[in-house]
Amino acid sequence: MIAYGPVPSRRLGRSLGINNIPPKICSYSCVYCQLGRTKKMQVDRTAYYEPQKILKAVRDKVQKVRQRGESIDYLTFVSDGEPTLDINLGHAIELLKPLGIKIAVITNASLIWREDVREELLRADWVSLKMDSVTAKLWRRVNRPHETLNLQAILNGALEFAKRYRGELTTETMLVGGVNDTDASIRDVADFLARLKPATIFLAIPTKPPAERWVQSPGEKGINRAFQILSKRMDSVEYLIGYEGNAFAFTGNVEEDLLSITAVHPMRREAVSDFLMQAEVDWMVIENLIAEGQLIETKFEGHTFYMRKLHEKLNPLDDA
Repeated sequence: MIAYGPVPSRRLGRSLGINNIPPKICSYSCVYCQLGRTKKMQVDRTAYYEPQKILKAVRDKVQKVRQRGESIDYLTFVSDGEPTLDINLGHAIELLKPLGIKIAVITNASLIWREDVREELLRADWVSLKMDSVTAKLWRRVNRPHETLNLQAILNGALEFAKRYRGELTTETMLVGGVNDTDASIRDVADFLARLKPATIFLAIPTKPPAERWVQSPGEKGINRAFQILSKRMDSVEYLIGYEGNAFAFTGNVEEDLLSITAVHPMRREAVSDFLMQAEVDWMVIENLIAEGQLIETKFEGHTFYMRKLHEKLNPLDDA
């Protein structure tokens, strides 16, 4: 599904997601990724879905959502891979602007060293750059980047982008317990972010099942310590550690909505229950999707999650 949701976002309110990258093509294979390990590591930008197809999918979804009296705060490019790998990202953003809804892009920042990527991101109203570590050793351990990527080039590209960007720039730092949550690592990140000067710095921990089983969230003391270190350098630090809530929107087709949301946004069991109640259907829908191999059940930190099973096809243009 290209357009999904809207889903409750801890940063963007009611966010209608745009899935412009097939599963799972990315420049990183982050140890904490909720979608699992990257199937195809890639840094070359290419065409995936046609921009007009993205526009139609989003426009149709917006219409359905509005007909049900639901609100949408942002159209957000957050996909099954790295959204800036889409060579038509800038064109798609321009096509969506007439819908009159703010546009956000959540990127791992791996291609921000490219001038064309920076130019296209300038068109968005809200941009989030991933900044898990600013030292090469930890960056490789946590983000497991494509072998051709260079961290210093990425950091320089982020600084260049920040100088020109007039929208709302935010960053996200994901803390993995025992890896990049040391005082030294956080201070290094804080030093860089003080130069970048984002509007908001989001401090995150894994809240959904990660790609690697050994990944753990830092303890409460560690999270608080990181927050305090960052806050000494900047005022705009916020936790990104709470559960988003269960306010997922139903737009008419139960199975389609569930599969489109859980393709990129695993849902907790209580959220699924609320969703089914809203749609006036019973749990048999979930059991059938699991039996058909379309949905999987997984557990993390005492909670049960449901997510769509990813298929092997990597490029939608293969159908052409």
